Amino acid sequence: MSHDETEFPDSTDSSGSTDEFIQNLEDELDDDGSDNSSSDEEAESEDSRIKRLKSDSTSETETSTSAGTAEQKLVSSVNVDVCMHPGSFGGICIHCGQKVDGESGVSFGYIRKGLKLDDKEISRVRGIDVKNLLNRRKLCLVLDLDHTLLNTTSLHRLSPEEMHLKTHTDSLEDISKGSLFMLAHMQVMTKLRPFVRTFLKQASEMFEMYIYTMGDRQYSLEMARLLDPQEEYFKDKVISREDGTQKNVKDLDLVLGTENSILILDDKEEVWPKYRDNLILMERYHFFNSSCQDFGLQRKSLVALHIDENETDGALAKILEVLRQINYKFFDELQGDLVDRDVRQVLSSFQGEVLRGCVIIFSLNFRGDLRKLRRIAERLGATCLKKHDPTVTHVVATDFVTKESRWAVKEKKFLVNRRWLEAANFFLQKQPEENFLCQNTLVSGN
Repeated sequence: MSHDETEFPDSTDSSGSTDEFIQNLEDELDDDGSDNSSSDEEAESEDSRIKRLKSDSTSETETSTSAGTAEQKLVSSVNVDVCMHPGSFGGICIHCGQKVDGESGVSFGYIRKGLKLDDKEISRVRGIDVKNLLNRRKLCLVLDLDHTLLNTTSLHRLSPEEMHLKTHTDSLEDISKGSLFMLAHMQVMTKLRPFVRTFLKQASEMFEMYIYTMGDRQYSLEMARLLDPQEEYFKDKVISREDGTQKNVKDLDLVLGTENSILILDDKEEVWPKYRDNLILMERYHFFNSSCQDFGLQRKSLVALHIDENETDGALAKILEVLRQINYKFFDELQGDLVDRDVRQVLSSFQGEVLRGCVIIFSLNFRGDLRKLRRIAERLGATCLKKHDPTVTHVVATDFVTKESRWAVKEKKFLVNRRWLEAANFFLQKQPEENFLCQNTLVSGN
């Protein structure tokens, strides 16, 4: 049964809770004949996770005092008008069954269409959810789609040199073995980023994963199906443009995790204005020519170059190793209770070691980008100076000759282009300088 087909029952038990409400939905979904059995060792599915939350919540109630039990009996006998309406489904309170104001609460339509929860209920569910995730040594990971996990183009934007791809697409009947797909009903072609299937499999062992995209609902679900045909990783955790609480901005209001336990992978920093401390910026994947055009890049696409990212040494493979180290540091090196630990602290510390010991000056002809580049360098642990002195180790410059680049050549300092700094920021690892030398290294010191 699809999200849109799920209907709310005519009434609910006055003693119900959010977990019991979702349990009712699961019972309906179970009627479709799907097999929900799994071994204890297997990672929990979203359905079993919610069932576990229900059990945990019920357990907490059962272990309350006898006075609490008496209070529950009293509450069940009073007029339902006293209900605070912790959430609603299709305009019906999930606790008392009354009709409620359709505008109240935060919409979680990506989980079930018509589901809304108030702030208190969201906090309650998050608290239970995160506690259980942490006990399983898992954090939350929010993943962007386009240019992070895949690259999509409209069929009408295929360049002449890309037209041959139409005859080389993989079968939609056996998605799990392919990487290039043509979705004729949407008039698009999608290329999965190399290593993405291995990335998702291994990352799922350390993280509860969400997709969060600025694409529309239909597109986001189609892409999720290409990435996760067996619904092992995302299932009801796909957040699209229609689900967002603000236009052109992403936030964590819709993620059932706490900010101190969430990491984000996205190629756009500007869409996360309030959550940059949770963000790992991804190097963009430009497989199609239209992708390069959209970002104003004066370079050929991977298709035009007849190459692709390396499976074992590409962006996703490198980031997976970073995520593995962050997960280890969070659970095995931080002190204190798990719920009080902060993954943002681990990420910041990790970033701060990348260029530690590097002393950098920038060529002044970067102009508008200078402040941004300084901020990146300092976040990665480098010291940035405005004027050169003997302590400088690197000069970041353009290929145009400047006094800073002349000085670097004369003093035998590393003279690198901005890609050296950007690559260090993407992969959170200091890059070999010889791979990013400025062309003006041939300039003499005169």
